[in-house]
Amino acid sequence: MELINKYFPQLTDEQRRQYEALDALYRDWNAKINVISRKDIDNLYEHHVLHSLAIAKMISFKPGTEILDFGTGGGFPGIPLAIMFPECKFKLIDGTCKKIRVAQEVATSIGLKNCEPVHLRGEEEKGKYDFVVSRAVMPLPDLIKIIKKNISKKQQNALPNGVICLKGGDVQAETYPFRHIVEIEDINRWFEEEWFKEKNCIYVPL
Repeated sequence: MELINKYFPQLTDEQRRQYEALDALYRDWNAKINVISRKDIDNLYEHHVLHSLAIAKMISFKPGTEILDFGTGGGFPGIPLAIMFPECKFKLIDGTCKKIRVAQEVATSIGLKNCEPVHLRGEEEKGKYDFVVSRAVMPLPDLIKIIKKNISKKQQNALPNGVICLKGGDVQAETYPFRHIVEIEDINRWFEEEWFKEKNCIYVPL
């Protein structure tokens, strides 16, 4: 939790309370349904919560923005972002029912009203959103092929509508088809911890 306060000192008491509650909730649910690798649960804040919040360093969503979290798993990056942007609407989808159940239970437990986790595959999602966010779900060209249909034409943010995803390692090959428009930010620019080396936040306007 110190990590969250370190990089986001402006949080309200309610946001702090919600972030603090995540540790016990994910430990409890992870014991029943494995959504985070067992050895990684001790790194929940660094590897999952703060990692998700790299998107909040890339863009500060305006109130009223609608965001789709594609392949959310147990709620990342959607739940940390929904806490950060309480005036935005988040829909979290995943094709694995038990993972979505964890996201639903966590969101309900912390009183997150702007976040709707739904058991749904990306191909079946019909809604329109300002942004689609995701965390290393599939290669970027495949993701964009599926979610292009879900990007709204109406613009309201500093960045044009599009996809923002978190990926590690060498991303040159998969971003190559979008080389004229893609923005690749090294997360280490924002967060100094060693773990963020070679982790990227990738934005493609659509």
